Amino acid sequence: MNNTTSIYTLPFALLCLSSLLFSTSFNMIIPELPNHLSQLGGAEHKGLIIALFTLTAGISRPFSGKLTDKWGRVPVMAVGSMVCFVCGFLYPLISSVAGFFMLRLIHGFSTGFKPTATSAYVADIIPSNRWGEALGLHGLCFSIGGAIGPAIGSYIAAAYGMDPLFYSSSAFALLSILIVMNMKETLKVKSRFSAKMLRIERSEIIELRVIPAAVVTLLSYTGYGVILTLIPDWSEHLGIANKGLFFTAYTISSIGIRFISGKVADHYGRIRVMFVGTFVVALAILFIGLGDSINGLILGAVIYGIGTGILSPAVNAWTIDLSLPQHRGRAMATMYIALEAGIGLGALAAGYIYADDITRIPGIFIINSMVIILSFFYVLYWNQRKKV
Repeated sequence: MNNTTSIYTLPFALLCLSSLLFSTSFNMIIPELPNHLSQLGGAEHKGLIIALFTLTAGISRPFSGKLTDKWGRVPVMAVGSMVCFVCGFLYPLISSVAGFFMLRLIHGFSTGFKPTATSAYVADIIPSNRWGEALGLHGLCFSIGGAIGPAIGSYIAAAYGMDPLFYSSSAFALLSILIVMNMKETLKVKSRFSAKMLRIERSEIIELRVIPAAVVTLLSYTGYGVILTLIPDWSEHLGIANKGLFFTAYTISSIGIRFISGKVADHYGRIRVMFVGTFVVALAILFIGLGDSINGLILGAVIYGIGTGILSPAVNAWTIDLSLPQHRGRAMATMYIALEAGIGLGALAAGYIYADDITRIPGIFIINSMVIILSFFYVLYWNQRKKV
């Protein structure tokens, strides 16, 4: 593709809008799920809300990566949104803890499919020297969905109840599907779907070329798993009525930085940007743990938004840099496996250490900041290794 081609095209705009709606769909229910699980009698298992979701998301990545490279970007994106659409109608029908967790497992397939194919689509339609900028803007739209979703979801749950919240989640997913189904396929050599595509060889699970990006992703995203698990209860403890406020503050702070961080990563290199991003993310998690007040929580959210806004576009672009064009789907799947593993491990550990004891939350964040700083040192190690 000509490197002078503009990224501001109709296909890119539609892709961003579809991702915003998709992100809104599954994020809008997250702040209310801990209380919903408590009402079902599973309060002590809150860490599984996110962990099980990310488990199937991670397991499905090798399949979505292969299907993205064989079947096409568009159908894989549509499958991801369709899972969200169906699950929204199933949540109100579930009345047991076991059934709830089974549905969370199924729901996880949505993020196992949609983002993998979307990232490959971005790489197909955007010049390579602007991948960082484009992925930053796309990530911004995904993050906006992650911000307005919880805020809208908490409002709907408070005003109308949980069932309307779940149905609203399905409505947003449906809009995402309608956009995706009208987009042009970018995979040049596309095959008809067959059962053979679901047969995964060992060599097709992980793209070894992108392991460095996967390591950074895994370590840094443990913090997001901790946040998703603990922030709803911590917000309530601090007297915040709308549990989506943290996510709104975090996303607003990431908006401005994402406009420039991707460009900086394209111009000065991914490594330099990741140095800054990993350090700021670790600092943000530490601030959240130390700030036992509403202002402290919001400050932590703002710093976290800045950190992820710096880090995410650079890591995504680095993943594509390290991969081969014919294996972009597998490469992005590998990175997302690491992302889901990081979120899932962070959520699982936080949930079981927390054990519904609010006094443990600050300590969990402080410990997690130490885990995330390891990603900073890994980037440092990688940079020194490349110089040798």
